[in-house]
Amino acid sequence: MSDEIRPFRVDVPQADLDDLTDRLARTRWPRQLPGGWGRGVPVAQLRELAEYWRTGFDWRAQEARLNEFPQFLIEIDGQQIHFLHVRSPRPDALPLVITHSWPNSVAEFLQLIGPLTESGFDVVAPSLPGFGFSTFPEPADERPWTAERVARTWAELMARLGYERYGAHGNDAGALVSPQLALVDAEHLVGVHMTAGVGIPTGDPSELEGLTDEDRAGLEHLASLFSGGSGYAPYLASRPQTLAYGWLDSPVAQLAYLVERLAEFDRWPTGTDALLPHLDRDQLLTTASLYWLTGTGGSSSWTYYDGAAGMPIDQAVVPTGVSHGGPEVFRRIAERNNEITHWSGLEAASHMVAMVDAERLATDIGKFFAGKR
Repeated sequence: MSDEIRPFRVDVPQADLDDLTDRLARTRWPRQLPGGWGRGVPVAQLRELAEYWRTGFDWRAQEARLNEFPQFLIEIDGQQIHFLHVRSPRPDALPLVITHSWPNSVAEFLQLIGPLTESGFDVVAPSLPGFGFSTFPEPADERPWTAERVARTWAELMARLGYERYGAHGNDAGALVSPQLALVDAEHLVGVHMTAGVGIPTGDPSELEGLTDEDRAGLEHLASLFSGGSGYAPYLASRPQTLAYGWLDSPVAQLAYLVERLAEFDRWPTGTDALLPHLDRDQLLTTASLYWLTGTGGSSSWTYYDGAAGMPIDQAVVPTGVSHGGPEVFRRIAERNNEITHWSGLEAASHMVAMVDAERLATDIGKFFAGKR
């Protein structure tokens, strides 16, 4: 394995884009089942989005946006890692490794990187292993890609970049990886900022000890909003290879899967039946295109198969800051096993915070890391 850091630019062959357009045109569309969103992504809405993907979406423009940022490839622990590395003009800049969500991509941060570098952060934004251009090797590594293993990979990446002190930020899957860095690289990590996840009850009765009746009623109400479960999770945790055939062969199968998750996250706060009430469709299709063009729909499912899905671990090794953590009862639960030094309580218009509220998120990250440079 080489320690070499190699420059990288996104340059998708035109033949791959032509193939995508052709496959979209030849999609076999199912009949609409009764029940609307209750049975999955509605046919009419997905069909309209797929037609825009075929005739209106400009991949080359999105490719150019990605290429505005310096990108690199490196091999760590036998895995190719793709990452953006954007330095701040400020001489006192703090290095910050930011980890994207699932099912998303490093494109989640395209609107966040600029505000972060302007406010004094050297930003390192890796693509999670098996996502986008961090493609798995052939044959695939049989060792599990746990959140801890990703954190060790990120720690090695920051070391090879020459950073001796740095912070971490994450959303969703990134919020699972970031606190793991506190356990594997506490010597160099100055703090962990996440959008949410810490303090959310996991079902352990001890988490509810000492809470008021009002707190308990509030938690029951929140639990009712998420009732019904998620059919995708058990299947991804057991048979992701079976789903991978459809994702690799049909762009609409890949799109439907991403829409079901990203649009569901986006629709939840409002309860609307709109497909994308907050996410811009070009943002979603950029990520859908990255999954399709890199063939990483199946490999991205390691977050479930390898047990990396769930809630962030508790850790009190370094300070923790939370921007969209929810009600104060979550903070009270989180403070039992974490050093919470910042809790802004911002309301999220979407689970994909960096894609819909980048400026406020960057400001919150800056507040948490103030004094840690």
